[in-house]
Amino acid sequence: MEFIKRNATSFRDALIREAEGLQLLAATLRDAGETGPGCLKVPEVIRSTESELVIPQVVSAPATDRHMKALGEGLARMHLQTKPDYGLDHDNMIGLSRQYNTRMDDWGRFYLDYRLRPQLEMIRDAHVREEFETTLQKHAAALRDFLNEHCEHPSVLHGDLWGGNALFDDEGPWLIDPAVYFGDREADIAMTELFGGFSPTFYRAYDSVYPRTRRYSLKRPIYNLYHTLNHYNLFGSSYLGSCRRNIQALERL
Repeated sequence: MEFIKRNATSFRDALIREAEGLQLLAATLRDAGETGPGCLKVPEVIRSTESELVIPQVVSAPATDRHMKALGEGLARMHLQTKPDYGLDHDNMIGLSRQYNTRMDDWGRFYLDYRLRPQLEMIRDAHVREEFETTLQKHAAALRDFLNEHCEHPSVLHGDLWGGNALFDDEGPWLIDPAVYFGDREADIAMTELFGGFSPTFYRAYDSVYPRTRRYSLKRPIYNLYHTLNHYNLFGSSYLGSCRRNIQALERL
């Protein structure tokens, strides 16, 4: 049975980029040895055009501890695969927004210039935009240094890892709707905590394969700032408080 996803964005290449992301995740999972029954998987791309993406239907089932364990271990093994640099060689999507990319060897600069600053430029309220730009500029050098010091290597990231993008069938876990790029693997883990949906079993399993760093608790709000800014730009003022709370983490650098 097939699932057909229609292009709901204003970007003609959105589904083509999503298909490329699925294929990159699939190749990385194969490299990581995630190939057997019950392992972490992504749907095969059957067809991708500007108007639709066709993949196999995943018949969802409730997540069990076994599923969450497989998801945590599989994601950790995927993150262990080292890539040569950060970013991506083409732009793609983060939800309904354009996600800007380039390739570079400076993670802190990439995160500042290709994740946070484009979101700040999208803010329509001039006073709010100035508030965030002033704060970011004040701490930009410290943030760049901090991220470079505490990122171990470029990993393949799902990029949009909230609970709705992890599915489970009777056999095991699946990842869908990626916003892939190469970056600090803890950006993926941070987003799993943004809206919930991942059990303690998931985090124990992840840490058993690839433990989070000692600075993860500070990196979490910094990485989730990108997603809360994106949600603020897309959905409005209900996310402004979350943006303000997350950007306050820069004061602790």
